[in-house]
Amino acid sequence: MAATYAAQHFLVVIFLVTGVLLMVSPVALGSPGEGVMSEVAINASKCTFNTQDVALQFTSVDNVTLSKSGVLLENVTLFFALNGDDILKEVPNITLTPGSANQSFTITLEPSGVGHTTLVVNATPPNMTDVSNAYVRVFVSHSKELDYFSDVVGWIYFVAWSVSFYPQTYSNWRRRSVIGFHFDFLSLNVVGFFMYSVFNICLYWSSIIQAQYFHRHPYGVNPVQLNDVIFSVHAFVACMIQVFQCCVYERGDQHVSKTAKVILGVIALVTGVMVVLGAAVVVQWLDFLYYVSYVKLFITLIKYIPQAYYNYQRKSTSGWSIGNILLDFTGGTLSIAQMFILAYNYHDWGSIFGDPTKFGLGLFSVVFDIFFMIQHYILYRGNGDGSGYHGNLLASPQLTHSSSLTESVSSVDYGATGSIH
Repeated sequence: MAATYAAQHFLVVIFLVTGVLLMVSPVALGSPGEGVMSEVAINASKCTFNTQDVALQFTSVDNVTLSKSGVLLENVTLFFALNGDDILKEVPNITLTPGSANQSFTITLEPSGVGHTTLVVNATPPNMTDVSNAYVRVFVSHSKELDYFSDVVGWIYFVAWSVSFYPQTYSNWRRRSVIGFHFDFLSLNVVGFFMYSVFNICLYWSSIIQAQYFHRHPYGVNPVQLNDVIFSVHAFVACMIQVFQCCVYERGDQHVSKTAKVILGVIALVTGVMVVLGAAVVVQWLDFLYYVSYVKLFITLIKYIPQAYYNYQRKSTSGWSIGNILLDFTGGTLSIAQMFILAYNYHDWGSIFGDPTKFGLGLFSVVFDIFFMIQHYILYRGNGDGSGYHGNLLASPQLTHSSSLTESVSSVDYGATGSIH
């Protein structure tokens, strides 16, 4: 009876948080007519490029076409500027004349360095033609082969991270038990990947949020791709399968700790407030998504601590699949490797050392993976593994001295211990 109550309590905590977060979906996805109004000049003439993304090697040259449509009342001078790295040779000015409704010009892009920049067009006088969409993002690399290699590395770590959820699920199914698999880690993981899914789905599909994003980053690209959406939703579903396993398999006296309940409760409360503020147009939905992403980052920092401490208390990694860790370590190290490949190829070291958040989180996860491997292969070697253990974990010598190890885990100061992708 106590075990059943613990499982029910666990589900209540998870679905309370999930239910509050679901409130954002029908509101944030909204209709295209709402949200930020883009400031577009009302002109009879408009300038656009035939493409907005160009990839070059340092030794190559490429051409793009700038087209002007509509009628001008007087001469207009177009001059070009770089918004980013100074990696292109100067592009000469162009004069538009009122005699022709449609004109096209060939613009030569010749690299002078490696990196990425945006070629933007300005007009004088400024109110005669619309140049708001006249820009080209230019990426200049050392080597096309390194780009291909980076893509291969990216797909490998995508697969490794996606598959990493299954060793633990298989271990639970094989043992018909979730004993040794800490519920705090799972509950934090569920909420973290739900938040990640909300962020990706809304930014990928919501016209409102995309309009707000491009209003703040007029020359930017959507940071969320379809594979990000697929990965995050798959991860959330995989975690929910593990939640189901916690309800139907042997679990002993394990439950979500008070510390985790407080953390999840605060997240649910603040999320509910942010949803209300978004619905009342006090904050933009994009800001809500940034909050959601910060929650995911915070959870990434703390989610490993309960399981690591639980293994230490038991002096065993039984019930905790090392396969999950090995795949996560593979994905994390390859992700960091890709960052360095791209940083070298595009001379973009600032993406790693200038903004250390993504790099720091990736490194933090890898460090925890190494710690788990040390626990499994060195410190507690021979004390049971997470894939083939079939005995009664509660009867092991490591647990007879304490009837409620999960209570001791709940005393961990997550905020202090977990502070620093």
